Amino acid sequence: MEFELIAKTFMGLEPILAQELTELGANDVQIGRRMVSFKGDKELMYRANFQLHTAIRILKPIIHFKARSADDVYTQVLKVDWSQYLDNSKTFAIDSVVFSDEFRHSKFVAYKVKDAIVDQFRERTGNRPNISITNPDIRLHIHIADEDGTLSLDSSGQSLHRRGYRQESVEAPLNEVLAAGMILMTGWKGECDFIDPMCGSGTLLIEAALIAQNISPGVFRKSYAFEKWPDFDAELFERIYNDDSKERPFEHHIYGYDIDMKCVNTARRNVRAAGLSQVITVEQADIKDFAQPAEKSIMVTNPPYGERISTPDLLATYRTIGDRLKHAFTNNEAWILSYREECFEQIGLRPSIKIPVFNGSLECEFRKYTIFEGKLKSFRNEGGVVKTEEEKAAMADKHRFKKNREFKQRLDEESENEEADIRSFTFHRHELETFKRKEDSRPEKRTERGWKRDDYDRDGERRKGFDRDGKRGKGFDRDGKRGKGFDRDSKFGRGFDRDGGFKRRDGGRPFDRKRPFDRRDDRKKGRRDDDE
Repeated sequence: MEFELIAKTFMGLEPILAQELTELGANDVQIGRRMVSFKGDKELMYRANFQLHTAIRILKPIIHFKARSADDVYTQVLKVDWSQYLDNSKTFAIDSVVFSDEFRHSKFVAYKVKDAIVDQFRERTGNRPNISITNPDIRLHIHIADEDGTLSLDSSGQSLHRRGYRQESVEAPLNEVLAAGMILMTGWKGECDFIDPMCGSGTLLIEAALIAQNISPGVFRKSYAFEKWPDFDAELFERIYNDDSKERPFEHHIYGYDIDMKCVNTARRNVRAAGLSQVITVEQADIKDFAQPAEKSIMVTNPPYGERISTPDLLATYRTIGDRLKHAFTNNEAWILSYREECFEQIGLRPSIKIPVFNGSLECEFRKYTIFEGKLKSFRNEGGVVKTEEEKAAMADKHRFKKNREFKQRLDEESENEEADIRSFTFHRHELETFKRKEDSRPEKRTERGWKRDDYDRDGERRKGFDRDGKRGKGFDRDGKRGKGFDRDSKFGRGFDRDGGFKRRDGGRPFDRKRPFDRRDDRKKGRRDDDE
């Protein structure tokens, strides 16, 4: 029997997730905002959790309702027969995501859901199930957008980006779901060698190996929330878990490099834990020493961009990337994820396509560069393709994302629950209320476009760091504070980036769970036995 399901993902990855679901056999696939809805049976729900590379979690809706007030939430939740899902011996937890003017705090909504469930059990049995934040038997998810509320069972539990192979981490690791989405965007599925010259902890390398060999990312996971459901079919899931009939051989190789030996050692440990040492090689190397690969290759990399990773002379790093691409990566494709426009400018190459994605709260772009020898005209005359027709259409509509993403509104609302995003980011709330000018507190002069909010404070005084024309002085931020690395004359200090000094990347904290997989055969034999 088919039922409604929802797959959550990061903004920008929805089309890739929809394609994955279609290939998995899902019906009625509909793309939404950071989610894709679809229909399927219990087997498809299990497979979606186990096999999807770009899903954060899989939800099974229980009810849809109008949430105009707290009483509406309580009343609608109370209508559900909760004995189908819970009893007094079980525990539950509630995650909440709210985008509404009526509800200012997502935790308040979660409390109303909890009250309705507890009150129903007290009325019927005289007792109540308990809450467990860390390890609940049943996890619920309440989502409210304006007046539309959806209460769902969370079939995943821990976020699906937590594959289980990561033994150690480094500063600012790339999220596994985003890494897989980036690789799938390139269209690469193992047709040539894969290179990441700044690999960090090796996330892109491992996700590429899984995609190339069509290995389900869930093979390393210890458990899923649906395994605690009353209707859990252990035999069905065991068959899905141990089915490797769709896996395929990988005839090429994956190479990772990093200048930091700590990152190299961390990546090697993660690769060994995933049982992928035969197809992935990680070495210490500086990007400036990158040489032309012997075989046709694709490059996918996530260089530091000065937000969370400390990198001396950041722009010089990007100039080096551009130089090595031009002189040591001809006749190949390179895909680069970055955040700052000035970083991209230093590469000095024209991208074939720009794809907007979010790395946590950072508004990034994923750009493709087609590298060829000689002049563009000669390359095209010889049959070379810089941009496909699809890429031309996408580039013509390159501003679509900025117009439709509601990015600032999203940051001002309650952010996604903590496991549905990259945990190491700090989310900032942006004040977006309309600034109303007071006639008696504003100076007489105004610009052609009207009053500038950033130029003057609420009392009409010009903000520190702004000149008479309302322009912010070099080296000052929006609050008029001189940025670290700037002297009194606003000159840029050597060795500093625009946000201040940077330091080298360090290793991160180790993860508790380890999978002792050194080879594919060992992984297959030990799939379920180690985790019981």
